[in-house]
Amino acid sequence: MPVRHSRYIAGVMTVAALGAGVAMAPAAHAEWGVQLVHEGQSIQAAVDAAADGDTVLVMPGTYRESVQITRNVTLEGVGSGLVTITAPAGQGVQAAPAAPSPAPGTAPAAAPVTGPTGTQSAAAAATPNGTASAAAKPGAAQSHTSTTGADMPAAGASGAGKSDAGKSDAGKSDAAKTETSTTVTGTTTQAACAAAGHGICVTGADGHALTAVRIESVTVTGFRANGIDVSGTDGMVVRRVTVKNNGQQGISQEKSTRAVLRDNEAVGNGQSGIFVSNFVNAEGGALDTRGTVIAGNTLSGNRIGVTVRRARVLAVENNTVTGNCGGVFVVGDENNPKAGDLDIRQNKITDNNKFCASNGRLPAIQGTGVLLTGAEDTRVTDNTITGNSGTSPMSGGVVLYPSEVGVANLRDQVSGNTLTGNSPADLADRDTKGTGNTFSANSCSVSEPAGRC
Repeated sequence: MPVRHSRYIAGVMTVAALGAGVAMAPAAHAEWGVQLVHEGQSIQAAVDAAADGDTVLVMPGTYRESVQITRNVTLEGVGSGLVTITAPAGQGVQAAPAAPSPAPGTAPAAAPVTGPTGTQSAAAAATPNGTASAAAKPGAAQSHTSTTGADMPAAGASGAGKSDAGKSDAGKSDAAKTETSTTVTGTTTQAACAAAGHGICVTGADGHALTAVRIESVTVTGFRANGIDVSGTDGMVVRRVTVKNNGQQGISQEKSTRAVLRDNEAVGNGQSGIFVSNFVNAEGGALDTRGTVIAGNTLSGNRIGVTVRRARVLAVENNTVTGNCGGVFVVGDENNPKAGDLDIRQNKITDNNKFCASNGRLPAIQGTGVLLTGAEDTRVTDNTITGNSGTSPMSGGVVLYPSEVGVANLRDQVSGNTLTGNSPADLADRDTKGTGNTFSANSCSVSEPAGRC
């Protein structure tokens, strides 16, 4: 079992001092516990030993395990790019090679479905500011440093499924609904997280959201399902994290409010780089996230950069979204309240021309900048949207797309955007049932129907 020592570590000196074993003078400030993990040791053992408010500080290295978090702790790598969490040998997924990029607007003759495994359709998968890191909180002190020396446990494995988020899941059994989640009532074990194929799972119990979880400065890669799978949290922060080459979502979050997903990188994931939803495996009206912010992230080479499915009251801002099949998707359905009342603003959404083949329920996706389907009161403002080209019905700079379940886009506002080189149109209103949608003060050349620019 970990041994808790009474060692005080302050401010940004923490990392250097711990890594070098340098003693430091006590600091008379607020205290919290630190569990140290060195390469060859188990992150999960340190998480299990941590108390609410503790930090699990991970030293440089590669850690082959899934990690389950069910209490209010910070999981932090010692520095960006220095800590990798990946699946044990034989239990992960190898990212499929990207489909050759055809000329914009053309599809390969035999286009493979891009992404690792179990891909779900895009409009189907169609589907606030961070704070200083725990190891570098200015003027604060840390106490109770422990070194966790347990060997790493083996992780389990099981398959991950497929999903079509743009369509209603009504009438489907939970087993038939595709995204994999670890949500349970009561405790959820590391084994459940690993068996689901996720990298890091953060799980609050029903009615008891986790309120102070942070994940910072780690790379999560090569897992069969989601890199980071979150359910039942309030105010969770994910910052300076890289999620890459995971089979489904890079970061997936459901039943959670006031999240801060900031300054992360999501690359080459089989579904969305960042996915925010009310529920993954259940029906219901859109969740009021109470101000979740998705900001400052770089999202590339995924099926979709950011997907907001059946969620409301959030902001997608100042992200760089490039080289995906689709950029930013907002997806609602017939349930009430509807998806929307959110902002997509000041993003750079460019060259999302990767080809993702049809899954049999939805058409292929290529060349989509922003897509709204079944959304209301969504504000798309002050974005730079360029070079998104394809021949899919979803292709174009900003596209209002008819919902697969017949729900109209209502009162959406597209204004102040700079759109160039998007094909077949910079602005495309293809939702013939939509009402109250407006296009104003955009800089663009081609619209459907004409006159929107």
